[in-house]
Amino acid sequence: MAESASDATPDPANPQWGDPAPPPHPDEFDAVESYLDYRPTAQGESDRPLRRPTVGPAAMVETAFLASAASLIWLVNAYFPPGPLLRIVFPLPIALVYLRWGHRAAWMAALVSTMLLAVLMGPPRSLLYLMPYGLLGVQLGWLWYRGASWYISIGIGTILNSLGFFVRLWLLSLMLGEDLWVYLINQATQMINWVLSRLVSFGLLSVGSLSQSNMTLVQLVALLIVIVSSLVYLFTVHLASWLLLERLGEKMPSPPPWVQRLLET
Repeated sequence: MAESASDATPDPANPQWGDPAPPPHPDEFDAVESYLDYRPTAQGESDRPLRRPTVGPAAMVETAFLASAASLIWLVNAYFPPGPLLRIVFPLPIALVYLRWGHRAAWMAALVSTMLLAVLMGPPRSLLYLMPYGLLGVQLGWLWYRGASWYISIGIGTILNSLGFFVRLWLLSLMLGEDLWVYLINQATQMINWVLSRLVSFGLLSVGSLSQSNMTLVQLVALLIVIVSSLVYLFTVHLASWLLLERLGEKMPSPPPWVQRLLET
């Protein structure tokens, strides 16, 4: 019996204590090599935004926090205006909500900010925030999330901000009881007269041309002033967002090469 037990071959299916380890199967090496095989990431795959769950406590808490932050920025700028610095980041909290939690959370943040400002400052001033800055934050977040270039996002944002300017002008004229468009027309008239006077002093125009500016030209110049100011504002918002979002761990489309060269110099 002892000899038969000692001469028994070890069963690989049921190894005993002290038995030598069986040699690995060749298929196991193939499996390990295929697991460790490095496959480079396809182009555009690394730039694809990470998917987060758009519902849950984290999304709700962060959306509420950023909505209150947007309202607080607007409130501080209304009562203690530090200049154009805070105006640059008006749409940024809503855009950040879109980048992190999607369109549903961004619309909720814009509406919550508007309702909070309606309680604190009244419905008219809350509408001044919603149009254009609340909608602008949703629009910028939507374009940045999809990787749109700066030219597209700045162009669409300029149109939206210009429309918001005229809505704001109408609301303020309604609250003050005065037509503020006349004030803008007067500013455009002064600008046209200044340009014409400089051209006359250089001898490029005659003196009689100073009285030839018509109302259509003045309104076109006023509209051009609004569009150019909106264009400069959107470009500044993109620069500030590109610098801030990078530090917050969120990606937005890179600026054009000429902008990067300006920032590097």
